[in-house]
Amino acid sequence: MLTGVIFVIIFLSILILVHELGHFLAAKKFGLLVEEFGFGLPPRIWGKKIGETIYSINALPFGGFVKIYGEDGASAITEDKKERSFTSLKSWQRAVILVAGVFFNFLLGWFVLSIIFSIGMPSAVVVTDVLKNTPAAEAGLVQGDMIKGFSTTEELIDFINNNRGKEIVLEVERNGETLKISAMPRINPPKGEGALGIGLVDAELQKQNIFVSFWEGLKASASLIITIFMAIIDLIGKAFVGRASLEAVTGPIGITKITAQASSMGFVYLLQLMALISLNLTVINIFPFPALDGGRLLFLGIEKIKGSPLDPKFEKIANTAGFALLILLMIAITIKDIIKL
Repeated sequence: MLTGVIFVIIFLSILILVHELGHFLAAKKFGLLVEEFGFGLPPRIWGKKIGETIYSINALPFGGFVKIYGEDGASAITEDKKERSFTSLKSWQRAVILVAGVFFNFLLGWFVLSIIFSIGMPSAVVVTDVLKNTPAAEAGLVQGDMIKGFSTTEELIDFINNNRGKEIVLEVERNGETLKISAMPRINPPKGEGALGIGLVDAELQKQNIFVSFWEGLKASASLIITIFMAIIDLIGKAFVGRASLEAVTGPIGITKITAQASSMGFVYLLQLMALISLNLTVINIFPFPALDGGRLLFLGIEKIKGSPLDPKFEKIANTAGFALLILLMIAITIKDIIKL
């Protein structure tokens, strides 16, 4: 679990820095005054002013920010710096700055997936799920176990089905160790569970040349973006009819557990997880919800339609309320993850 915590901190640090770097570079491109580039959330631990920008490290590591002059409203803007304030830009320019963060997260996900395609993945059969009250659960198989000696899931499934009612021994790699696990496949398992009660996936990926890798990485990134987007839409739709469930949603504790499992499987699996998290952040941040980049884009769109800026107080209240709701949701997901440990 400690390994998972370490890698989660590293992942989040990279993802946050990349996201905020997108906002930072876009703001600089339009000549704005960037007052602070902060990693983590206040209070500030350390800060150094380089040029006109303070680069800071803050106490809460799960976050980050870029403070652009005039971003919080026009009331404190002085005449001599007016042209370098966020509000001085045209709507499309402000939209570019807001979108730049999620775009950089997409680029990171694409880049990491391209690396995976370029180096390939070794042939392996990986356990993706272990159902309760099944021979697999009783034998001690867990999610993330790598079953050795089989090239494909079909080969392993055939072996299991050909030995129903007999004890079999599986050689499993877990956390860098090789274990031998005995189990007895059921003769007549419940429908949809299989003889052992496990989910399996082939992990092999053939090495590609660099040009093909980037093309395949782009296609995979686009496919994942669509899948994640549709999953969130489905969750929201079910919430409106009272059928939503947080069972498939994972918070920091769940991510830490998954990261620990990925680290035991090899570096390429960690890269795969990092790409997936980055693409998830791309979709989540662009949703039109207050406190997220998508919410600010929504306010910008409303401003464009009505022909005048929204009341800064209204935006601040809406973003604060949105942030509070996100924190409550994170607490609920964390409690759910703790119960599942």
